[in-house]
Amino acid sequence: MQKYMVIEWIKVGCWDAAYTRFHEQGRFLPPGLNYLNSWPNKEISVCYQLMETSNPELLELWISHWDDLTDFEVVPID
Repeated sequence: MQKYMVIEWIKVGCWDAAYTRFHEQGRFLPPGLNYLNSWPNKEISVCYQLMETSNPELLELWISHWDDLTDFEVVPID
C-alpha cells in the first residue's frame, strides 16, 4: 500500500457547501482507498489528508466528487 499526502484547498466561497456535502454524504471514498487522518490549517481553508491505496486511480475517482469545491495536490509519501 502506498501512502499519499493530499493537500486540499477549499475554493473561495465554497466552505459552506463543502462542509454540508461532507456531513450529509460523507467522504465518498471508493473501496480500496483508505482515509488515515487529516489536519486543517488554522483558517480552515486548507486540509492535509493522509490517504492509503494500492491503486492510485482511486484517488482520482475520489477527487472527482470534490473538485467542484476544492483544488487538490497529491504527494506520494515514501
